[in-house]
Amino acid sequence: MLQCGAAAAAAQARERFSVARPFEVGESSSGNILSAIVANEERDTLAASTFFREALRVDPRNKDLAERAMIAALANGNFPEAFDLAGKVLVQDRKNPVANLTSGVDAMLQHKWAKAREGIAKDGGETPIDVKNVLLTAWTYAGEKQERRALQTLDQLRGEGLSTLRDYHAALIANLFGDKVEAEKRFKSVMSADRTVLRLIDAYGRFLSGQGDNEAARRLYKAFDEAVPGHPLVVAALAEIDSGKKLQPIVSSAEEGAGEVLYGLVALGGGRPGEELPSLIYLRLSQALAPRNELALFTLADIYERMKQEESAIQLYDSVPETSPLRVNAEVQASLLLEEIGKKKEAAEHLQAVVDAYPRNADALTALANLQRSRKLYDQAVDSYTRALAIDGTPEKAKWLLYYYRGIANERRKNWPAAEADLKKALELNPDQASVLNYLGYSWVDQGANLDEAFRMLRRAVDLKSRDGYIVDSLGWAYYRLGRYEDAVRELERAIDLKPADPVVNDHLGDAYWRVGRKLEAQFQWNHARDLGPEPDDLPRILDKIKNGLVEKPVAGEKQINRGG
Repeated sequence: MLQCGAAAAAAQARERFSVARPFEVGESSSGNILSAIVANEERDTLAASTFFREALRVDPRNKDLAERAMIAALANGNFPEAFDLAGKVLVQDRKNPVANLTSGVDAMLQHKWAKAREGIAKDGGETPIDVKNVLLTAWTYAGEKQERRALQTLDQLRGEGLSTLRDYHAALIANLFGDKVEAEKRFKSVMSADRTVLRLIDAYGRFLSGQGDNEAARRLYKAFDEAVPGHPLVVAALAEIDSGKKLQPIVSSAEEGAGEVLYGLVALGGGRPGEELPSLIYLRLSQALAPRNELALFTLADIYERMKQEESAIQLYDSVPETSPLRVNAEVQASLLLEEIGKKKEAAEHLQAVVDAYPRNADALTALANLQRSRKLYDQAVDSYTRALAIDGTPEKAKWLLYYYRGIANERRKNWPAAEADLKKALELNPDQASVLNYLGYSWVDQGANLDEAFRMLRRAVDLKSRDGYIVDSLGWAYYRLGRYEDAVRELERAIDLKPADPVVNDHLGDAYWRVGRKLEAQFQWNHARDLGPEPDDLPRILDKIKNGLVEKPVAGEKQINRGG
């Protein structure tokens, strides 16, 4: 829970989460249809749902309009309307897959399991076995208390990539019936195949805890925490175990199990670009079936972010319960989105309120520090990174990124000794980080220090990220600074292929061309750099080179580097 004082500040900041999106329905059906189509193209699910609903009110027998309105209502999370519209669509099109799936979910919520199976069966694809439908059908049998029939249904799923899904849901169903032996067997099968997915780890850990084996559950969570340190769900689970509590299962009913199916299929596919609408429909239906699943909310919000519907994403993050271990992460993500849509004052105020409320939360402090660094408030950023580094509980190796970011902030505020120490520490903790190798390696070249080691670092960075134009640019510019102009041209031409629209890379290549006598090409690159919108501090120098060329010998500090950060 938010602490007193800070809680009020965070609550006030959250009031600004709802970004006004005023729109009014029109009087003409055709106008509302056009507005709905435009909103749909822009992926504004709220507006699309509103306009389609109004258009359908005027023309209730329009089959195409009913289907579009149903899909828009689903995408917007308006379940009563979507369920009602699904029934109307099925009157005219008994084979409509989305309407059948929606109707099936509606039936599950009413515990009408046979009716749900009927809808699911009509949602089948062209493949001999539709994975989604097999999983959902198994859960309808679980709803009817038919454990054996549910497991037999799942066992239809065979082959590579299907065994984990099959055994995961079999374990959840067996556990729901108190069948410890079957659940344990299935969970062990899942764990033998994959110990990297948090959802699988969490489900098994909760099963172990529920069986009274908190020590085994603790070992499982600890192993995951070593690989992926500090995940809020893992931290919260370990805290509950340490307090002697038994963890509750992920799924406590058949409808929640069906919701887990739809969530898991989206999570498994990552909500691929171009497939946002099907993912939205699955996740919304999952939300109706399993409203406790906060990870589904985060996945939904992430899809809205990718669709550039930041306001909807913010509202989803704000719907994460106050008591959830993920609440701080939701607050942070909402703050960053406020920054992205230009509400900079609100973003800063809210993020500061979150840090005030949770002063020992490394994620919130890191987000604040990153925001301060992006705004060139380097002194404040260093202070925030330092506070984040001082928090106990984070494994030392996982702190490399904080040292790297603090090193950047220290370098930008011209405290090189502190920056160098931070960058060295980051490499000590994680030696093969291309960004750190690049930043420290070029900085040394820039200063004429540790040249052999610096070039080794830069070459290693390029080996690690050969398609990163900024890193290749660093190596090319390092060659330039040492007077190895032919080598510089070779690397900078590679960099320009990777980052053709970057003003700094173009500027660097222009300088290298000039030094090898390719002065016409140098002028072209400088003109291109000028037209690409360079930093205000760089523009006068570029204009001077366009007019006068370069001096005969390069001087130290002639150009800045793309070091990232």
